[in-house]
Amino acid sequence: MTKVGKEWPMAKTISEDRARLVQLTDENRTSLSALSSMLGRNPSYLQQFVRKGSPRRLEEKDRRRLAEFFGVNEVELGADPDIGRPRESEDFLAVPRLALDASAGPGAVSAEEISFDSFRFSRRWLREMGLDGARLSAIRVEGDSMEPLLRSGDEIFVDRNKRAGEGIHVVRIGDALHVKQVQASAPGRIKLISANDAYAPIELGGEEVEIIGRVVWKGGRI
Repeated sequence: MTKVGKEWPMAKTISEDRARLVQLTDENRTSLSALSSMLGRNPSYLQQFVRKGSPRRLEEKDRRRLAEFFGVNEVELGADPDIGRPRESEDFLAVPRLALDASAGPGAVSAEEISFDSFRFSRRWLREMGLDGARLSAIRVEGDSMEPLLRSGDEIFVDRNKRAGEGIHVVRIGDALHVKQVQASAPGRIKLISANDAYAPIELGGEEVEIIGRVVWKGGRI
């Protein structure tokens, strides 16, 4: 059993799978009510599951949907290990597509980060691409500031495990998402650089920018 933080005052302890659900929800900057809506449930469904233990276990289809969204094994969310083990050895991994645009331009306002679809990729291909173990989400590029490297309409994979270092990242400034080349500047400051020379670099304090993850793959129409 795991102790609950201050945000869950109605229960002293919750099971490991419920605690893991809370942790994943926080890490992915979403909410239990939003996830409940994604499942087609009453907005309080997952809150009751966590706080009151009702239902005692998630239905298989709900657990599988959440596991695909978070990119984790179903066992972490309460599946029987004998059920979860074969799924872990499956040949394909679902990468959730989020209903968000990462602006390569003036800035796209962030929506609720809930997947509406997914890509399925071969685990072997992911290993060959060096993406084995990455925590991937797919979002769409909007705007022209990263052309010719990234074009408006391209789908990009963002590895949320890689939030440090230089490279092309999706960042949040206020409520807007941007995709930019991230470069260290003066101590405590970050420079955001566009691939398109028509856009001047932006320099901000580190506390003004949230690094969402590194862009590790792109795809788009020819």
